[in-house]
Amino acid sequence: MKKILILFPKDWDYVALNTPHFSNQYQFYFEGFNLFRFPENVRLLNWNALSYIEKIEKKYRAIGLDGVVSNDEQFGCLIAAILAERLGLPGNKPEAIIVCQHKLQSRLAQKKIISSAVPQFCHVPYPYRQEQMQSLAFPLFIKPIKATYSVLAKEIRDAGELQQHVQFNFFEETLIRKLVQPFLQIMPFYLPSLVDPNGLIAEEIMYGRQLNIDGYCIDGKVHFLGLIDEVMYPQTRAFMRFEYPSQLPDMIQSRAKGIAEKVLNGIGYCHGFFNIELIYDENTDDLKIIEINPRMASQLVNLYDRVDGVSSYSILFSLAVGEEPHLPMPRAQFGSAASFIFRSFNHLSSQKKLTKAHEARILSQYPDLSLMQYRKKGAGLKREIKWLGSHRYAVLNLGGNSRDDLFKRFQAVCTALNFDESVCKILTQ
Repeated sequence: MKKILILFPKDWDYVALNTPHFSNQYQFYFEGFNLFRFPENVRLLNWNALSYIEKIEKKYRAIGLDGVVSNDEQFGCLIAAILAERLGLPGNKPEAIIVCQHKLQSRLAQKKIISSAVPQFCHVPYPYRQEQMQSLAFPLFIKPIKATYSVLAKEIRDAGELQQHVQFNFFEETLIRKLVQPFLQIMPFYLPSLVDPNGLIAEEIMYGRQLNIDGYCIDGKVHFLGLIDEVMYPQTRAFMRFEYPSQLPDMIQSRAKGIAEKVLNGIGYCHGFFNIELIYDENTDDLKIIEINPRMASQLVNLYDRVDGVSSYSILFSLAVGEEPHLPMPRAQFGSAASFIFRSFNHLSSQKKLTKAHEARILSQYPDLSLMQYRKKGAGLKREIKWLGSHRYAVLNLGGNSRDDLFKRFQAVCTALNFDESVCKILTQ
């Protein structure tokens, strides 16, 4: 039985692994903590990435691993690449991971490789002083160079709003720097010339239909799982629904794959999963890159399983141990699938947490249903609203025989779960 280390496991990882299929093939080890769950995240205050890597390397060199993986964007995927390199295991180049995660360097690399797919952008140093910023017309979109989800990513209308957006109290600034610090500790050993990742990047605002490409590389060759539509809450940039298959024309999907393949090859991305977001403007026919994520999108890959019968986790573990992924004949259960995101845009969550018994009853009626609930209150909730503009309190993944059937099943599930009817209607717009 082959041994695989999973770093900074996510809730979706545990759901996927809770099957005899994997437990009969692999011995799994788990390391890391939950960055968004108290009191685990308190560890971040005194956590040193370099010491952690040395400790984990020593421990698992003695155990003898066959592979190491992580679907965690913040710390896990970079540390997994470093450990794989040190332990002589299959893995991606740490430099390629760093280029993807350092948003400014990623843009510079993308511009060299395929400039037509890159928006205008500039560096915004932090602490922010207006005279340091290169000229880029307002309104603009700003985001951290080293981001955690969409924290501090926002459309900015003028210089005054930008000044206000980057004003933090002592606790907020400490937390932000602690989130970036592990990356800053590692980066100089691989790409020492890169700009301080504590800064921000400003970009021209891009309009259009967002899409998500998932796939993996092995020996430098790009393989695609498919394209998923990213649907936003009306008049916001907050994700409302991820839907598969994409409704975009085949020609646009083909162009998107061409861009993805070119940029992955250009940055030397050679092994492991990727997740790339792009945006298509129907008015200009422009197709531009939003960002490149050097890991599996664990919330989304089960949509491919529902529709195409493709187990992304099987591929992930095959790559981890250096085996060619075995792709069985399609055994699709559904014709359509989606991940629905429930959000509150104020300090009041619009849904009470379900009891385990109630949730179990619903799951028995809808065995394909995947439900995650996230609850925050007090200062944590206020901070999430401030930094993200909304609070994500639940995610529901579901399949349907067709797109219409998917939405009908979703409404039935929402009714059974006593979810807010008005929110459920918005989610199928």
